[in-house]
Amino acid sequence: MRPRVLGEEEALAILRSSDEQGKHWLSSSEFAKRAGVSWSTGKRVLDQLTAKSLVLQTGQSRATRYRLAAAAAAAADAADQGRILRNGMGPGTRYGLPKGAVPDEQRLAAAVMAANATVAPPWSDASMMLLNALEQPLGVRTHVTYQRKFVDDYAPNESSLLPRELAQALAAEGRMQGQQPAGTYARKVLEPLLLDLSWSSSKLEGNKYSLLDTEQLFKTGAGAGDLDAVMLLNHKNAIEFLVDAVPSHGLSGVVVRNLHAVLMQDLLADSSALGAVRSTVVNISDTVYLPAQVPALLDEMLALIIDKARQIKNPVEAAFFLWVHIAYLQPFEDGNKRTSRLAANIPLMLYNCSPLSFLEVRQIDYAMAMLGVYEQLDVSVAVDLFAWTYRRSLQKYRVVLEATGQPDPFRIRYREALNDGVGAVVRDARSLDEAVGVVEIASDDRDHFRKMLADELEKLTEFNFSRYRLTLEAFSSWVTRGRPR
Repeated sequence: MRPRVLGEEEALAILRSSDEQGKHWLSSSEFAKRAGVSWSTGKRVLDQLTAKSLVLQTGQSRATRYRLAAAAAAAADAADQGRILRNGMGPGTRYGLPKGAVPDEQRLAAAVMAANATVAPPWSDASMMLLNALEQPLGVRTHVTYQRKFVDDYAPNESSLLPRELAQALAAEGRMQGQQPAGTYARKVLEPLLLDLSWSSSKLEGNKYSLLDTEQLFKTGAGAGDLDAVMLLNHKNAIEFLVDAVPSHGLSGVVVRNLHAVLMQDLLADSSALGAVRSTVVNISDTVYLPAQVPALLDEMLALIIDKARQIKNPVEAAFFLWVHIAYLQPFEDGNKRTSRLAANIPLMLYNCSPLSFLEVRQIDYAMAMLGVYEQLDVSVAVDLFAWTYRRSLQKYRVVLEATGQPDPFRIRYREALNDGVGAVVRDARSLDEAVGVVEIASDDRDHFRKMLADELEKLTEFNFSRYRLTLEAFSSWVTRGRPR
């Protein structure tokens, strides 16, 4: 089993959670236990964060303790000195860089820490102007509704929501090296992706589970009547659905609507609303934006958004386009923003770019990015937030990818045959030899394939069977029969 990769963002989140619980100082052993890693891994990450002035260290040897640095104070001091720009107060404080400022890495890291010690993007001048406008009282902001020209006027590969150089740079940074089948990158980093994206997206919806609680939930299953658990498990199932469906079906209305259905299962009062364009009125709180309410228009625009995104050659621009436009349209009864976050990963999967998991994005920043689009069709804040969080994602998953090594070419070549073989044994009650006989395998590869199939059947559990397109009923029946092979 490969050692768990602990990123700096996750380490900061663990320290922040401990700080919020009143335990401000942790030993390296206590930290490693909370993070679920070895002492040496935990100590290495703590030392890296200490070197960047993001973590404070006190004591020596066994008495050494660690806690978050007073980043809020550092940011406030920098703003008072005019080295950075400040907008808002308290937990909603945001910081940006003056035009032309080039601070060193440590000063930038401290300067852009928000007042609750959460890292936030350095905002551009355009974003700071938009944020100021959005913080005006609702009573003085102009009421607006959906503007279809935002989609109609966009010409794929001619227009661009992201600055072109930024989109090209992010695509180059995020792309997997070499020629691999679509979805290979996502499959290689699937374990951390399931946890990161499920937790981050759910947290933006107000979910109360911690990252460690989420990891434990994924190992044990949902608690009865726990809607937060259902939300998280739905995210996990939806990501697994995308990893399985996107390489075969690409970006389509069927995939996006089924994505919504999986995400919102057991969370909507009417199950007929799953994956269906809404016929009900939707209102969004704390904004002067009123979404379109005509089902025919919603259906038309969702199809047009997907069609235009499919034509965009740059996968990062396509991801940003889907993220912004699905949220702006609000085509479903509920769950539009979470659907937009996961749908943004579809072009990235198709082009084997790093997935986007919205690591450490604050609710206030996310809300402001959406409000800029809703009320002013201005993507300035959304661009800054997207670029910042995508770079954090690709840095993490690049490390995970390097740790896993290159894909096994034999497994890649016979991936579909392996799916068929597992299905033949589990679902169709065939023997191992019969399963090998019914799939298309080169004669010289049969022995190797048989061994790989037997190994996969041995590893099959109730928590990973869906990757082989098995139903829970089929898997449970196979287990009840004694897992025959």
